[in-house]
Amino acid sequence: MAGLYSDDFVERLRQGAEGLAGLWGLSPRPRVSLLNISENATFRADDPEAAAPVILRVHRPGYHTRAEIESELAWIDALRADAVAPMPAPLALKDGGRVAEFELHGAPREVVAFEFVEGREPSPDEDLVDGFRDLGAMSARLHGHARSWTRPAGFARKAWTFDATVGRTPHWGDWRAGLGLTEAGQALLERTTEALERRLAAYGDGPERFGLIHADLRLANLLVQDGRIAVIDFDDCGFGWFAFDFAAAVSFIETDPALPELKAAWVEGYRTAAPFDAQSEAMLDDFVMLRRVQLTAWIASHSETPTAAEMGEAFTHGTLEIADRWLSTAAA
Repeated sequence: MAGLYSDDFVERLRQGAEGLAGLWGLSPRPRVSLLNISENATFRADDPEAAAPVILRVHRPGYHTRAEIESELAWIDALRADAVAPMPAPLALKDGGRVAEFELHGAPREVVAFEFVEGREPSPDEDLVDGFRDLGAMSARLHGHARSWTRPAGFARKAWTFDATVGRTPHWGDWRAGLGLTEAGQALLERTTEALERRLAAYGDGPERFGLIHADLRLANLLVQDGRIAVIDFDDCGFGWFAFDFAAAVSFIETDPALPELKAAWVEGYRTAAPFDAQSEAMLDDFVMLRRVQLTAWIASHSETPTAAEMGEAFTHGTLEIADRWLSTAAA
């Protein structure tokens, strides 16, 4: 592993997480192993004295404030209390708090813990239609809860507006730094993002269309077990367009020939739990385009992660192909 998340650096993170494990009641020396690296580093702690493993998430510095992390956990608590969808419970420290930290290279590293949930990540090589129908219904329930829930005082999460996604103040970096992006490619994406900005402004961001969302319901954040889908990793939850959750769900599989079928299944499932108007359905391809450009920026700004290394310049080239087709459709 190269870049920021070198093997040595990951080991330092692992040791930091291991050193805090006792604060959640684990024995002094649990076996802590890396699960994955994306925005954060996630570890599994196996304790011979505990009934089940514990998941430890070490946060990337400079992304979320302590208040934002606490707010994520508060929404998960509320969703679990109302049985909106299966998801792992955040675990409390022995002192009742929920966020611990250690220092590395002069910066605090916040750590949170979750219960372990059995399941497997869905594969893009399998038939996902039934799963997307279930995911659509789950998304509708999440959105319904977000609309009705009274958020606690001090609740703070990022907003996924156009500017914060691919515009002037992007949380995940500038898409213009996309790996292998040429001058001609930049011009194409300039036209694409300008068209997206106009279309999203026309679509609007009223409370019926814009609110608290998961924002990262991709396959890697779903666990399937005995026909049940559990959702994990609310780290990117924030205020965005509800329809964006479909676009997040097809992250990295936007070119799959089954995409129209997956979209139809998601909408069908959504409408079993809540209304979904025709204009929102017509905008789903726009949100897929928005998300794809956002991911192109993320890969460039997180080039040290395994996901970015795997995708590389080919992802940028794919974004340009999708943009070319989308612009033709949008113009029509």
